[in-house]
Amino acid sequence: MQKQISPASRLKGVVRLPGDKSISHRAAMLSSIAEGPTVLHNYSTGADCQSTLDCMKNLGVSIERDGTTVKVSGVGLHGLRHSSSPLDVGNSGSTIRMLSGILAGQSFESTLIGDESIARRPMQRVIQPITQMGASVDAREGKFTPIRIQGKSPLQAIDYTPPMASAQVKTCVLFAGLYANGETIVRESIPTRDHSEMALREFGADVKSSQGVISIQGNPKLTGRDFYVPGDLSSAAFFLAGALLIPGSSITIENVGLNPTRTALLDYLGSIGAPIKIRKFEQVSGEMVGDIEVQHAETKAGVIEGALTAALIDEIPVLAVLGALGGGLTVRDASELRIKETDRIAAVADNFSRCGISIETTPDGFTVPGGQKVKPATFESLGDHRIAMSFAIAGATSTDICTIEEAEAASVSFPEFYHYLDQLTQQ
Repeated sequence: MQKQISPASRLKGVVRLPGDKSISHRAAMLSSIAEGPTVLHNYSTGADCQSTLDCMKNLGVSIERDGTTVKVSGVGLHGLRHSSSPLDVGNSGSTIRMLSGILAGQSFESTLIGDESIARRPMQRVIQPITQMGASVDAREGKFTPIRIQGKSPLQAIDYTPPMASAQVKTCVLFAGLYANGETIVRESIPTRDHSEMALREFGADVKSSQGVISIQGNPKLTGRDFYVPGDLSSAAFFLAGALLIPGSSITIENVGLNPTRTALLDYLGSIGAPIKIRKFEQVSGEMVGDIEVQHAETKAGVIEGALTAALIDEIPVLAVLGALGGGLTVRDASELRIKETDRIAAVADNFSRCGISIETTPDGFTVPGGQKVKPATFESLGDHRIAMSFAIAGATSTDICTIEEAEAASVSFPEFYHYLDQLTQQ
């Protein structure tokens, strides 16, 4: 599908975004293995999170969905059942990595598959720890889908240090730790988002966290509950960037998740001169939530490297657009971008070349000078949701209509994105 993006005179108004994708995945999995009913409120509308629900249904969990409200009849820690067909995660790397931890603790075999993008994404990072814990794993070339996991019950508790900063790997190990005897430990050299720890505690698991050491006790009793998913800060990033770039803009985004391990985005934007204000700060289902206000401002040059890169890995494409039109941006230590839904460094560089923006890439990042302008162009999303949405924001700053190829890719995480963009540009 092609989507034409018209120049925006400003972004103005108030929006409330769909539920956070990362939290929705975790809540769906944990509510499925909890005892009794759970109601998930404001569940993500993205296709990725529907893939998680579909996988849990295939594992014997009764799930009813009405828009953003999902009713889950939890089967308990040991109540999942063998799926007669492969578990299809679609485009969702989150689903395949985190669900692998739960499947490792089952007494049956499961096969995980996905789309062409998933088939290219290496999964050694989760295969290694669950194998150490006692599961048997067979994968194409040892790392690609289809992945067959022969679970073991109980698993062996381990003390694990991931070789790279990854909240999904941490989650995989912690979820597997639910099925292990004793205490499973994950040691992080660089902190990653802690939605899993928050959600595990909400459902009743014994999780401790101190100075990068996270531990979980095996065989807890997880209990169903009402669970409220805050709006997705990663989705908000596109509109925050657009408002900063387009003169006359002023927007409020309500009910956004403000977990301290995710607000590096807001800290970074503040460091380059963005006038960010937080209103109505409160705690809901273990997560901090608030309203974000921002208006147009000139931004300074930024550098994203080290721990900040890990914290902002999903937002880097749209921050590249902000940097190119603002004060500039240098990104380092981001080799992870090469193995996302697409090679996002290459995708950003290609689309910048299409609209006349200069960029210098490296194996693990790039430098883009500031003060540039977007010329009308046709952008290639390459089927990557974040590339599609990032260059829709770029197109909104242009002097004439821009076109996004495979624009439907946005539906992976944010089906309503173009509707919200139109809403904010027409007020």
